[in-house]
Formats: sequence, structure tokens, C-alpha cells
Amino acid sequence: MPETVRDLTATPGQTIGPFFHYALPFDLDRELVPIGSPGSVRLHGRVYDGAGQPVPDALLEIRQADGSGDVPRVEGSLRRPGGDFTGWGRSSTDRTGRYWFSTVEPAPTGEGAAAFFTVTVFARGLLNRLFTRIYLPGDDAVLAADRLLAGLDDERRHSMVAEREPDGSLRFDVHLQGDRETVFLRYPGHEG
Repeated sequence: MPETVRDLTATPGQTIGPFFHYALPFDLDRELVPIGSPGSVRLHGRVYDGAGQPVPDALLEIRQADGSGDVPRVEGSLRRPGGDFTGWGRSSTDRTGRYWFSTVEPAPTGEGAAAFFTVTVFARGLLNRLFTRIYLPGDDAVLAADRLLAGLDDERRHSMVAEREPDGSLRFDVHLQGDRETVFLRYPGHEG
């Protein structure tokens, strides 16, 4: 008897494992701008599992506007250094779950909007990637007015806002599950 679409079992969107550390990273993948260059900022943190343990084999990708609020539309997101700012980077976590990027702080893409990085998380045990945002800390009124953040209670809203460290860097920890779980987003057309 021939199979019909109804008889077919859905398969996972992807299989993620420690093997991607060998194939996906590339030189300068986390350096959207050179470390220590004028206007650069370090975006860093850790990825934790549901038990609060660091995830040593996660991969994060960011996409962002530049310091003027323009989302770059240049070909070749992997171009480094000296090329146009592409607004895209990739960082794998180390054995202690740490990741980092050297980038610029994005400006808001519209009047009254809050500035943010878009983030995609790949990790062991995830059948599909996860999406979130990292909002810049600072202007509480702008953050409160953001349509996405305004729809969350205070505790959940906090899980999407980076912390400014004493050295000026931005810290953002990703919690995949548990009491401190980061808010993850679902986009139209994305199953997961």
C-alpha cells in the first residue's frame, strides 16, 4: 500500500551535537568588529541547561543593526576584517558554557524603538533552533514601551535584557529551561 502524507512521521528539524564545533566555526566568526576598535563592545555570557549547568557545546548566532540603526544588507556575512559591517556573527561556547562577541551596540531601527540583538541558539538536545532577543539596558521607558517586552511580566521581561558590566561590556546569560528560562520567540512559518 503506498504511503500518503498523513502516514508519514515528522522528523526533527535538525540534529545538533558536539560535532558542529568542527565544521561551523571560522576565523573571526565572533568578531563583527576588531577587538578594542573604537566603539566596540564585548557581548558575552553563558548558556545554561535546565539544571543550571553550563552547556559546553552550544552555538549562538547574532544579527543586528549597526550603530546608526541600519540593518546591514551586504553580501558575504563572513567577510572579515576591513570589510563592511555585516551585522552577523557566530560564537560557540567553550567547556564552561561561555560565549562572546566583539561588536558595536546596535541603535534602534525606528523612532521610539528599543535597540536589540536577534539571537539564534543551537544546542544539544534541541530538535529545532531557538530564537530570542538581547535588549540593551539603560532606558527603562523605551524598554517598557517595546511591543514585545510590554507583553511580558517584569520577571520574564528581565530575561531578555542584557546587564552592563563595570568594564562597559554587555552580559547576557541564556537559560534553556528551568525557573530562569530565557523568553524564546516563535516566528510565523517556524515550527518548533
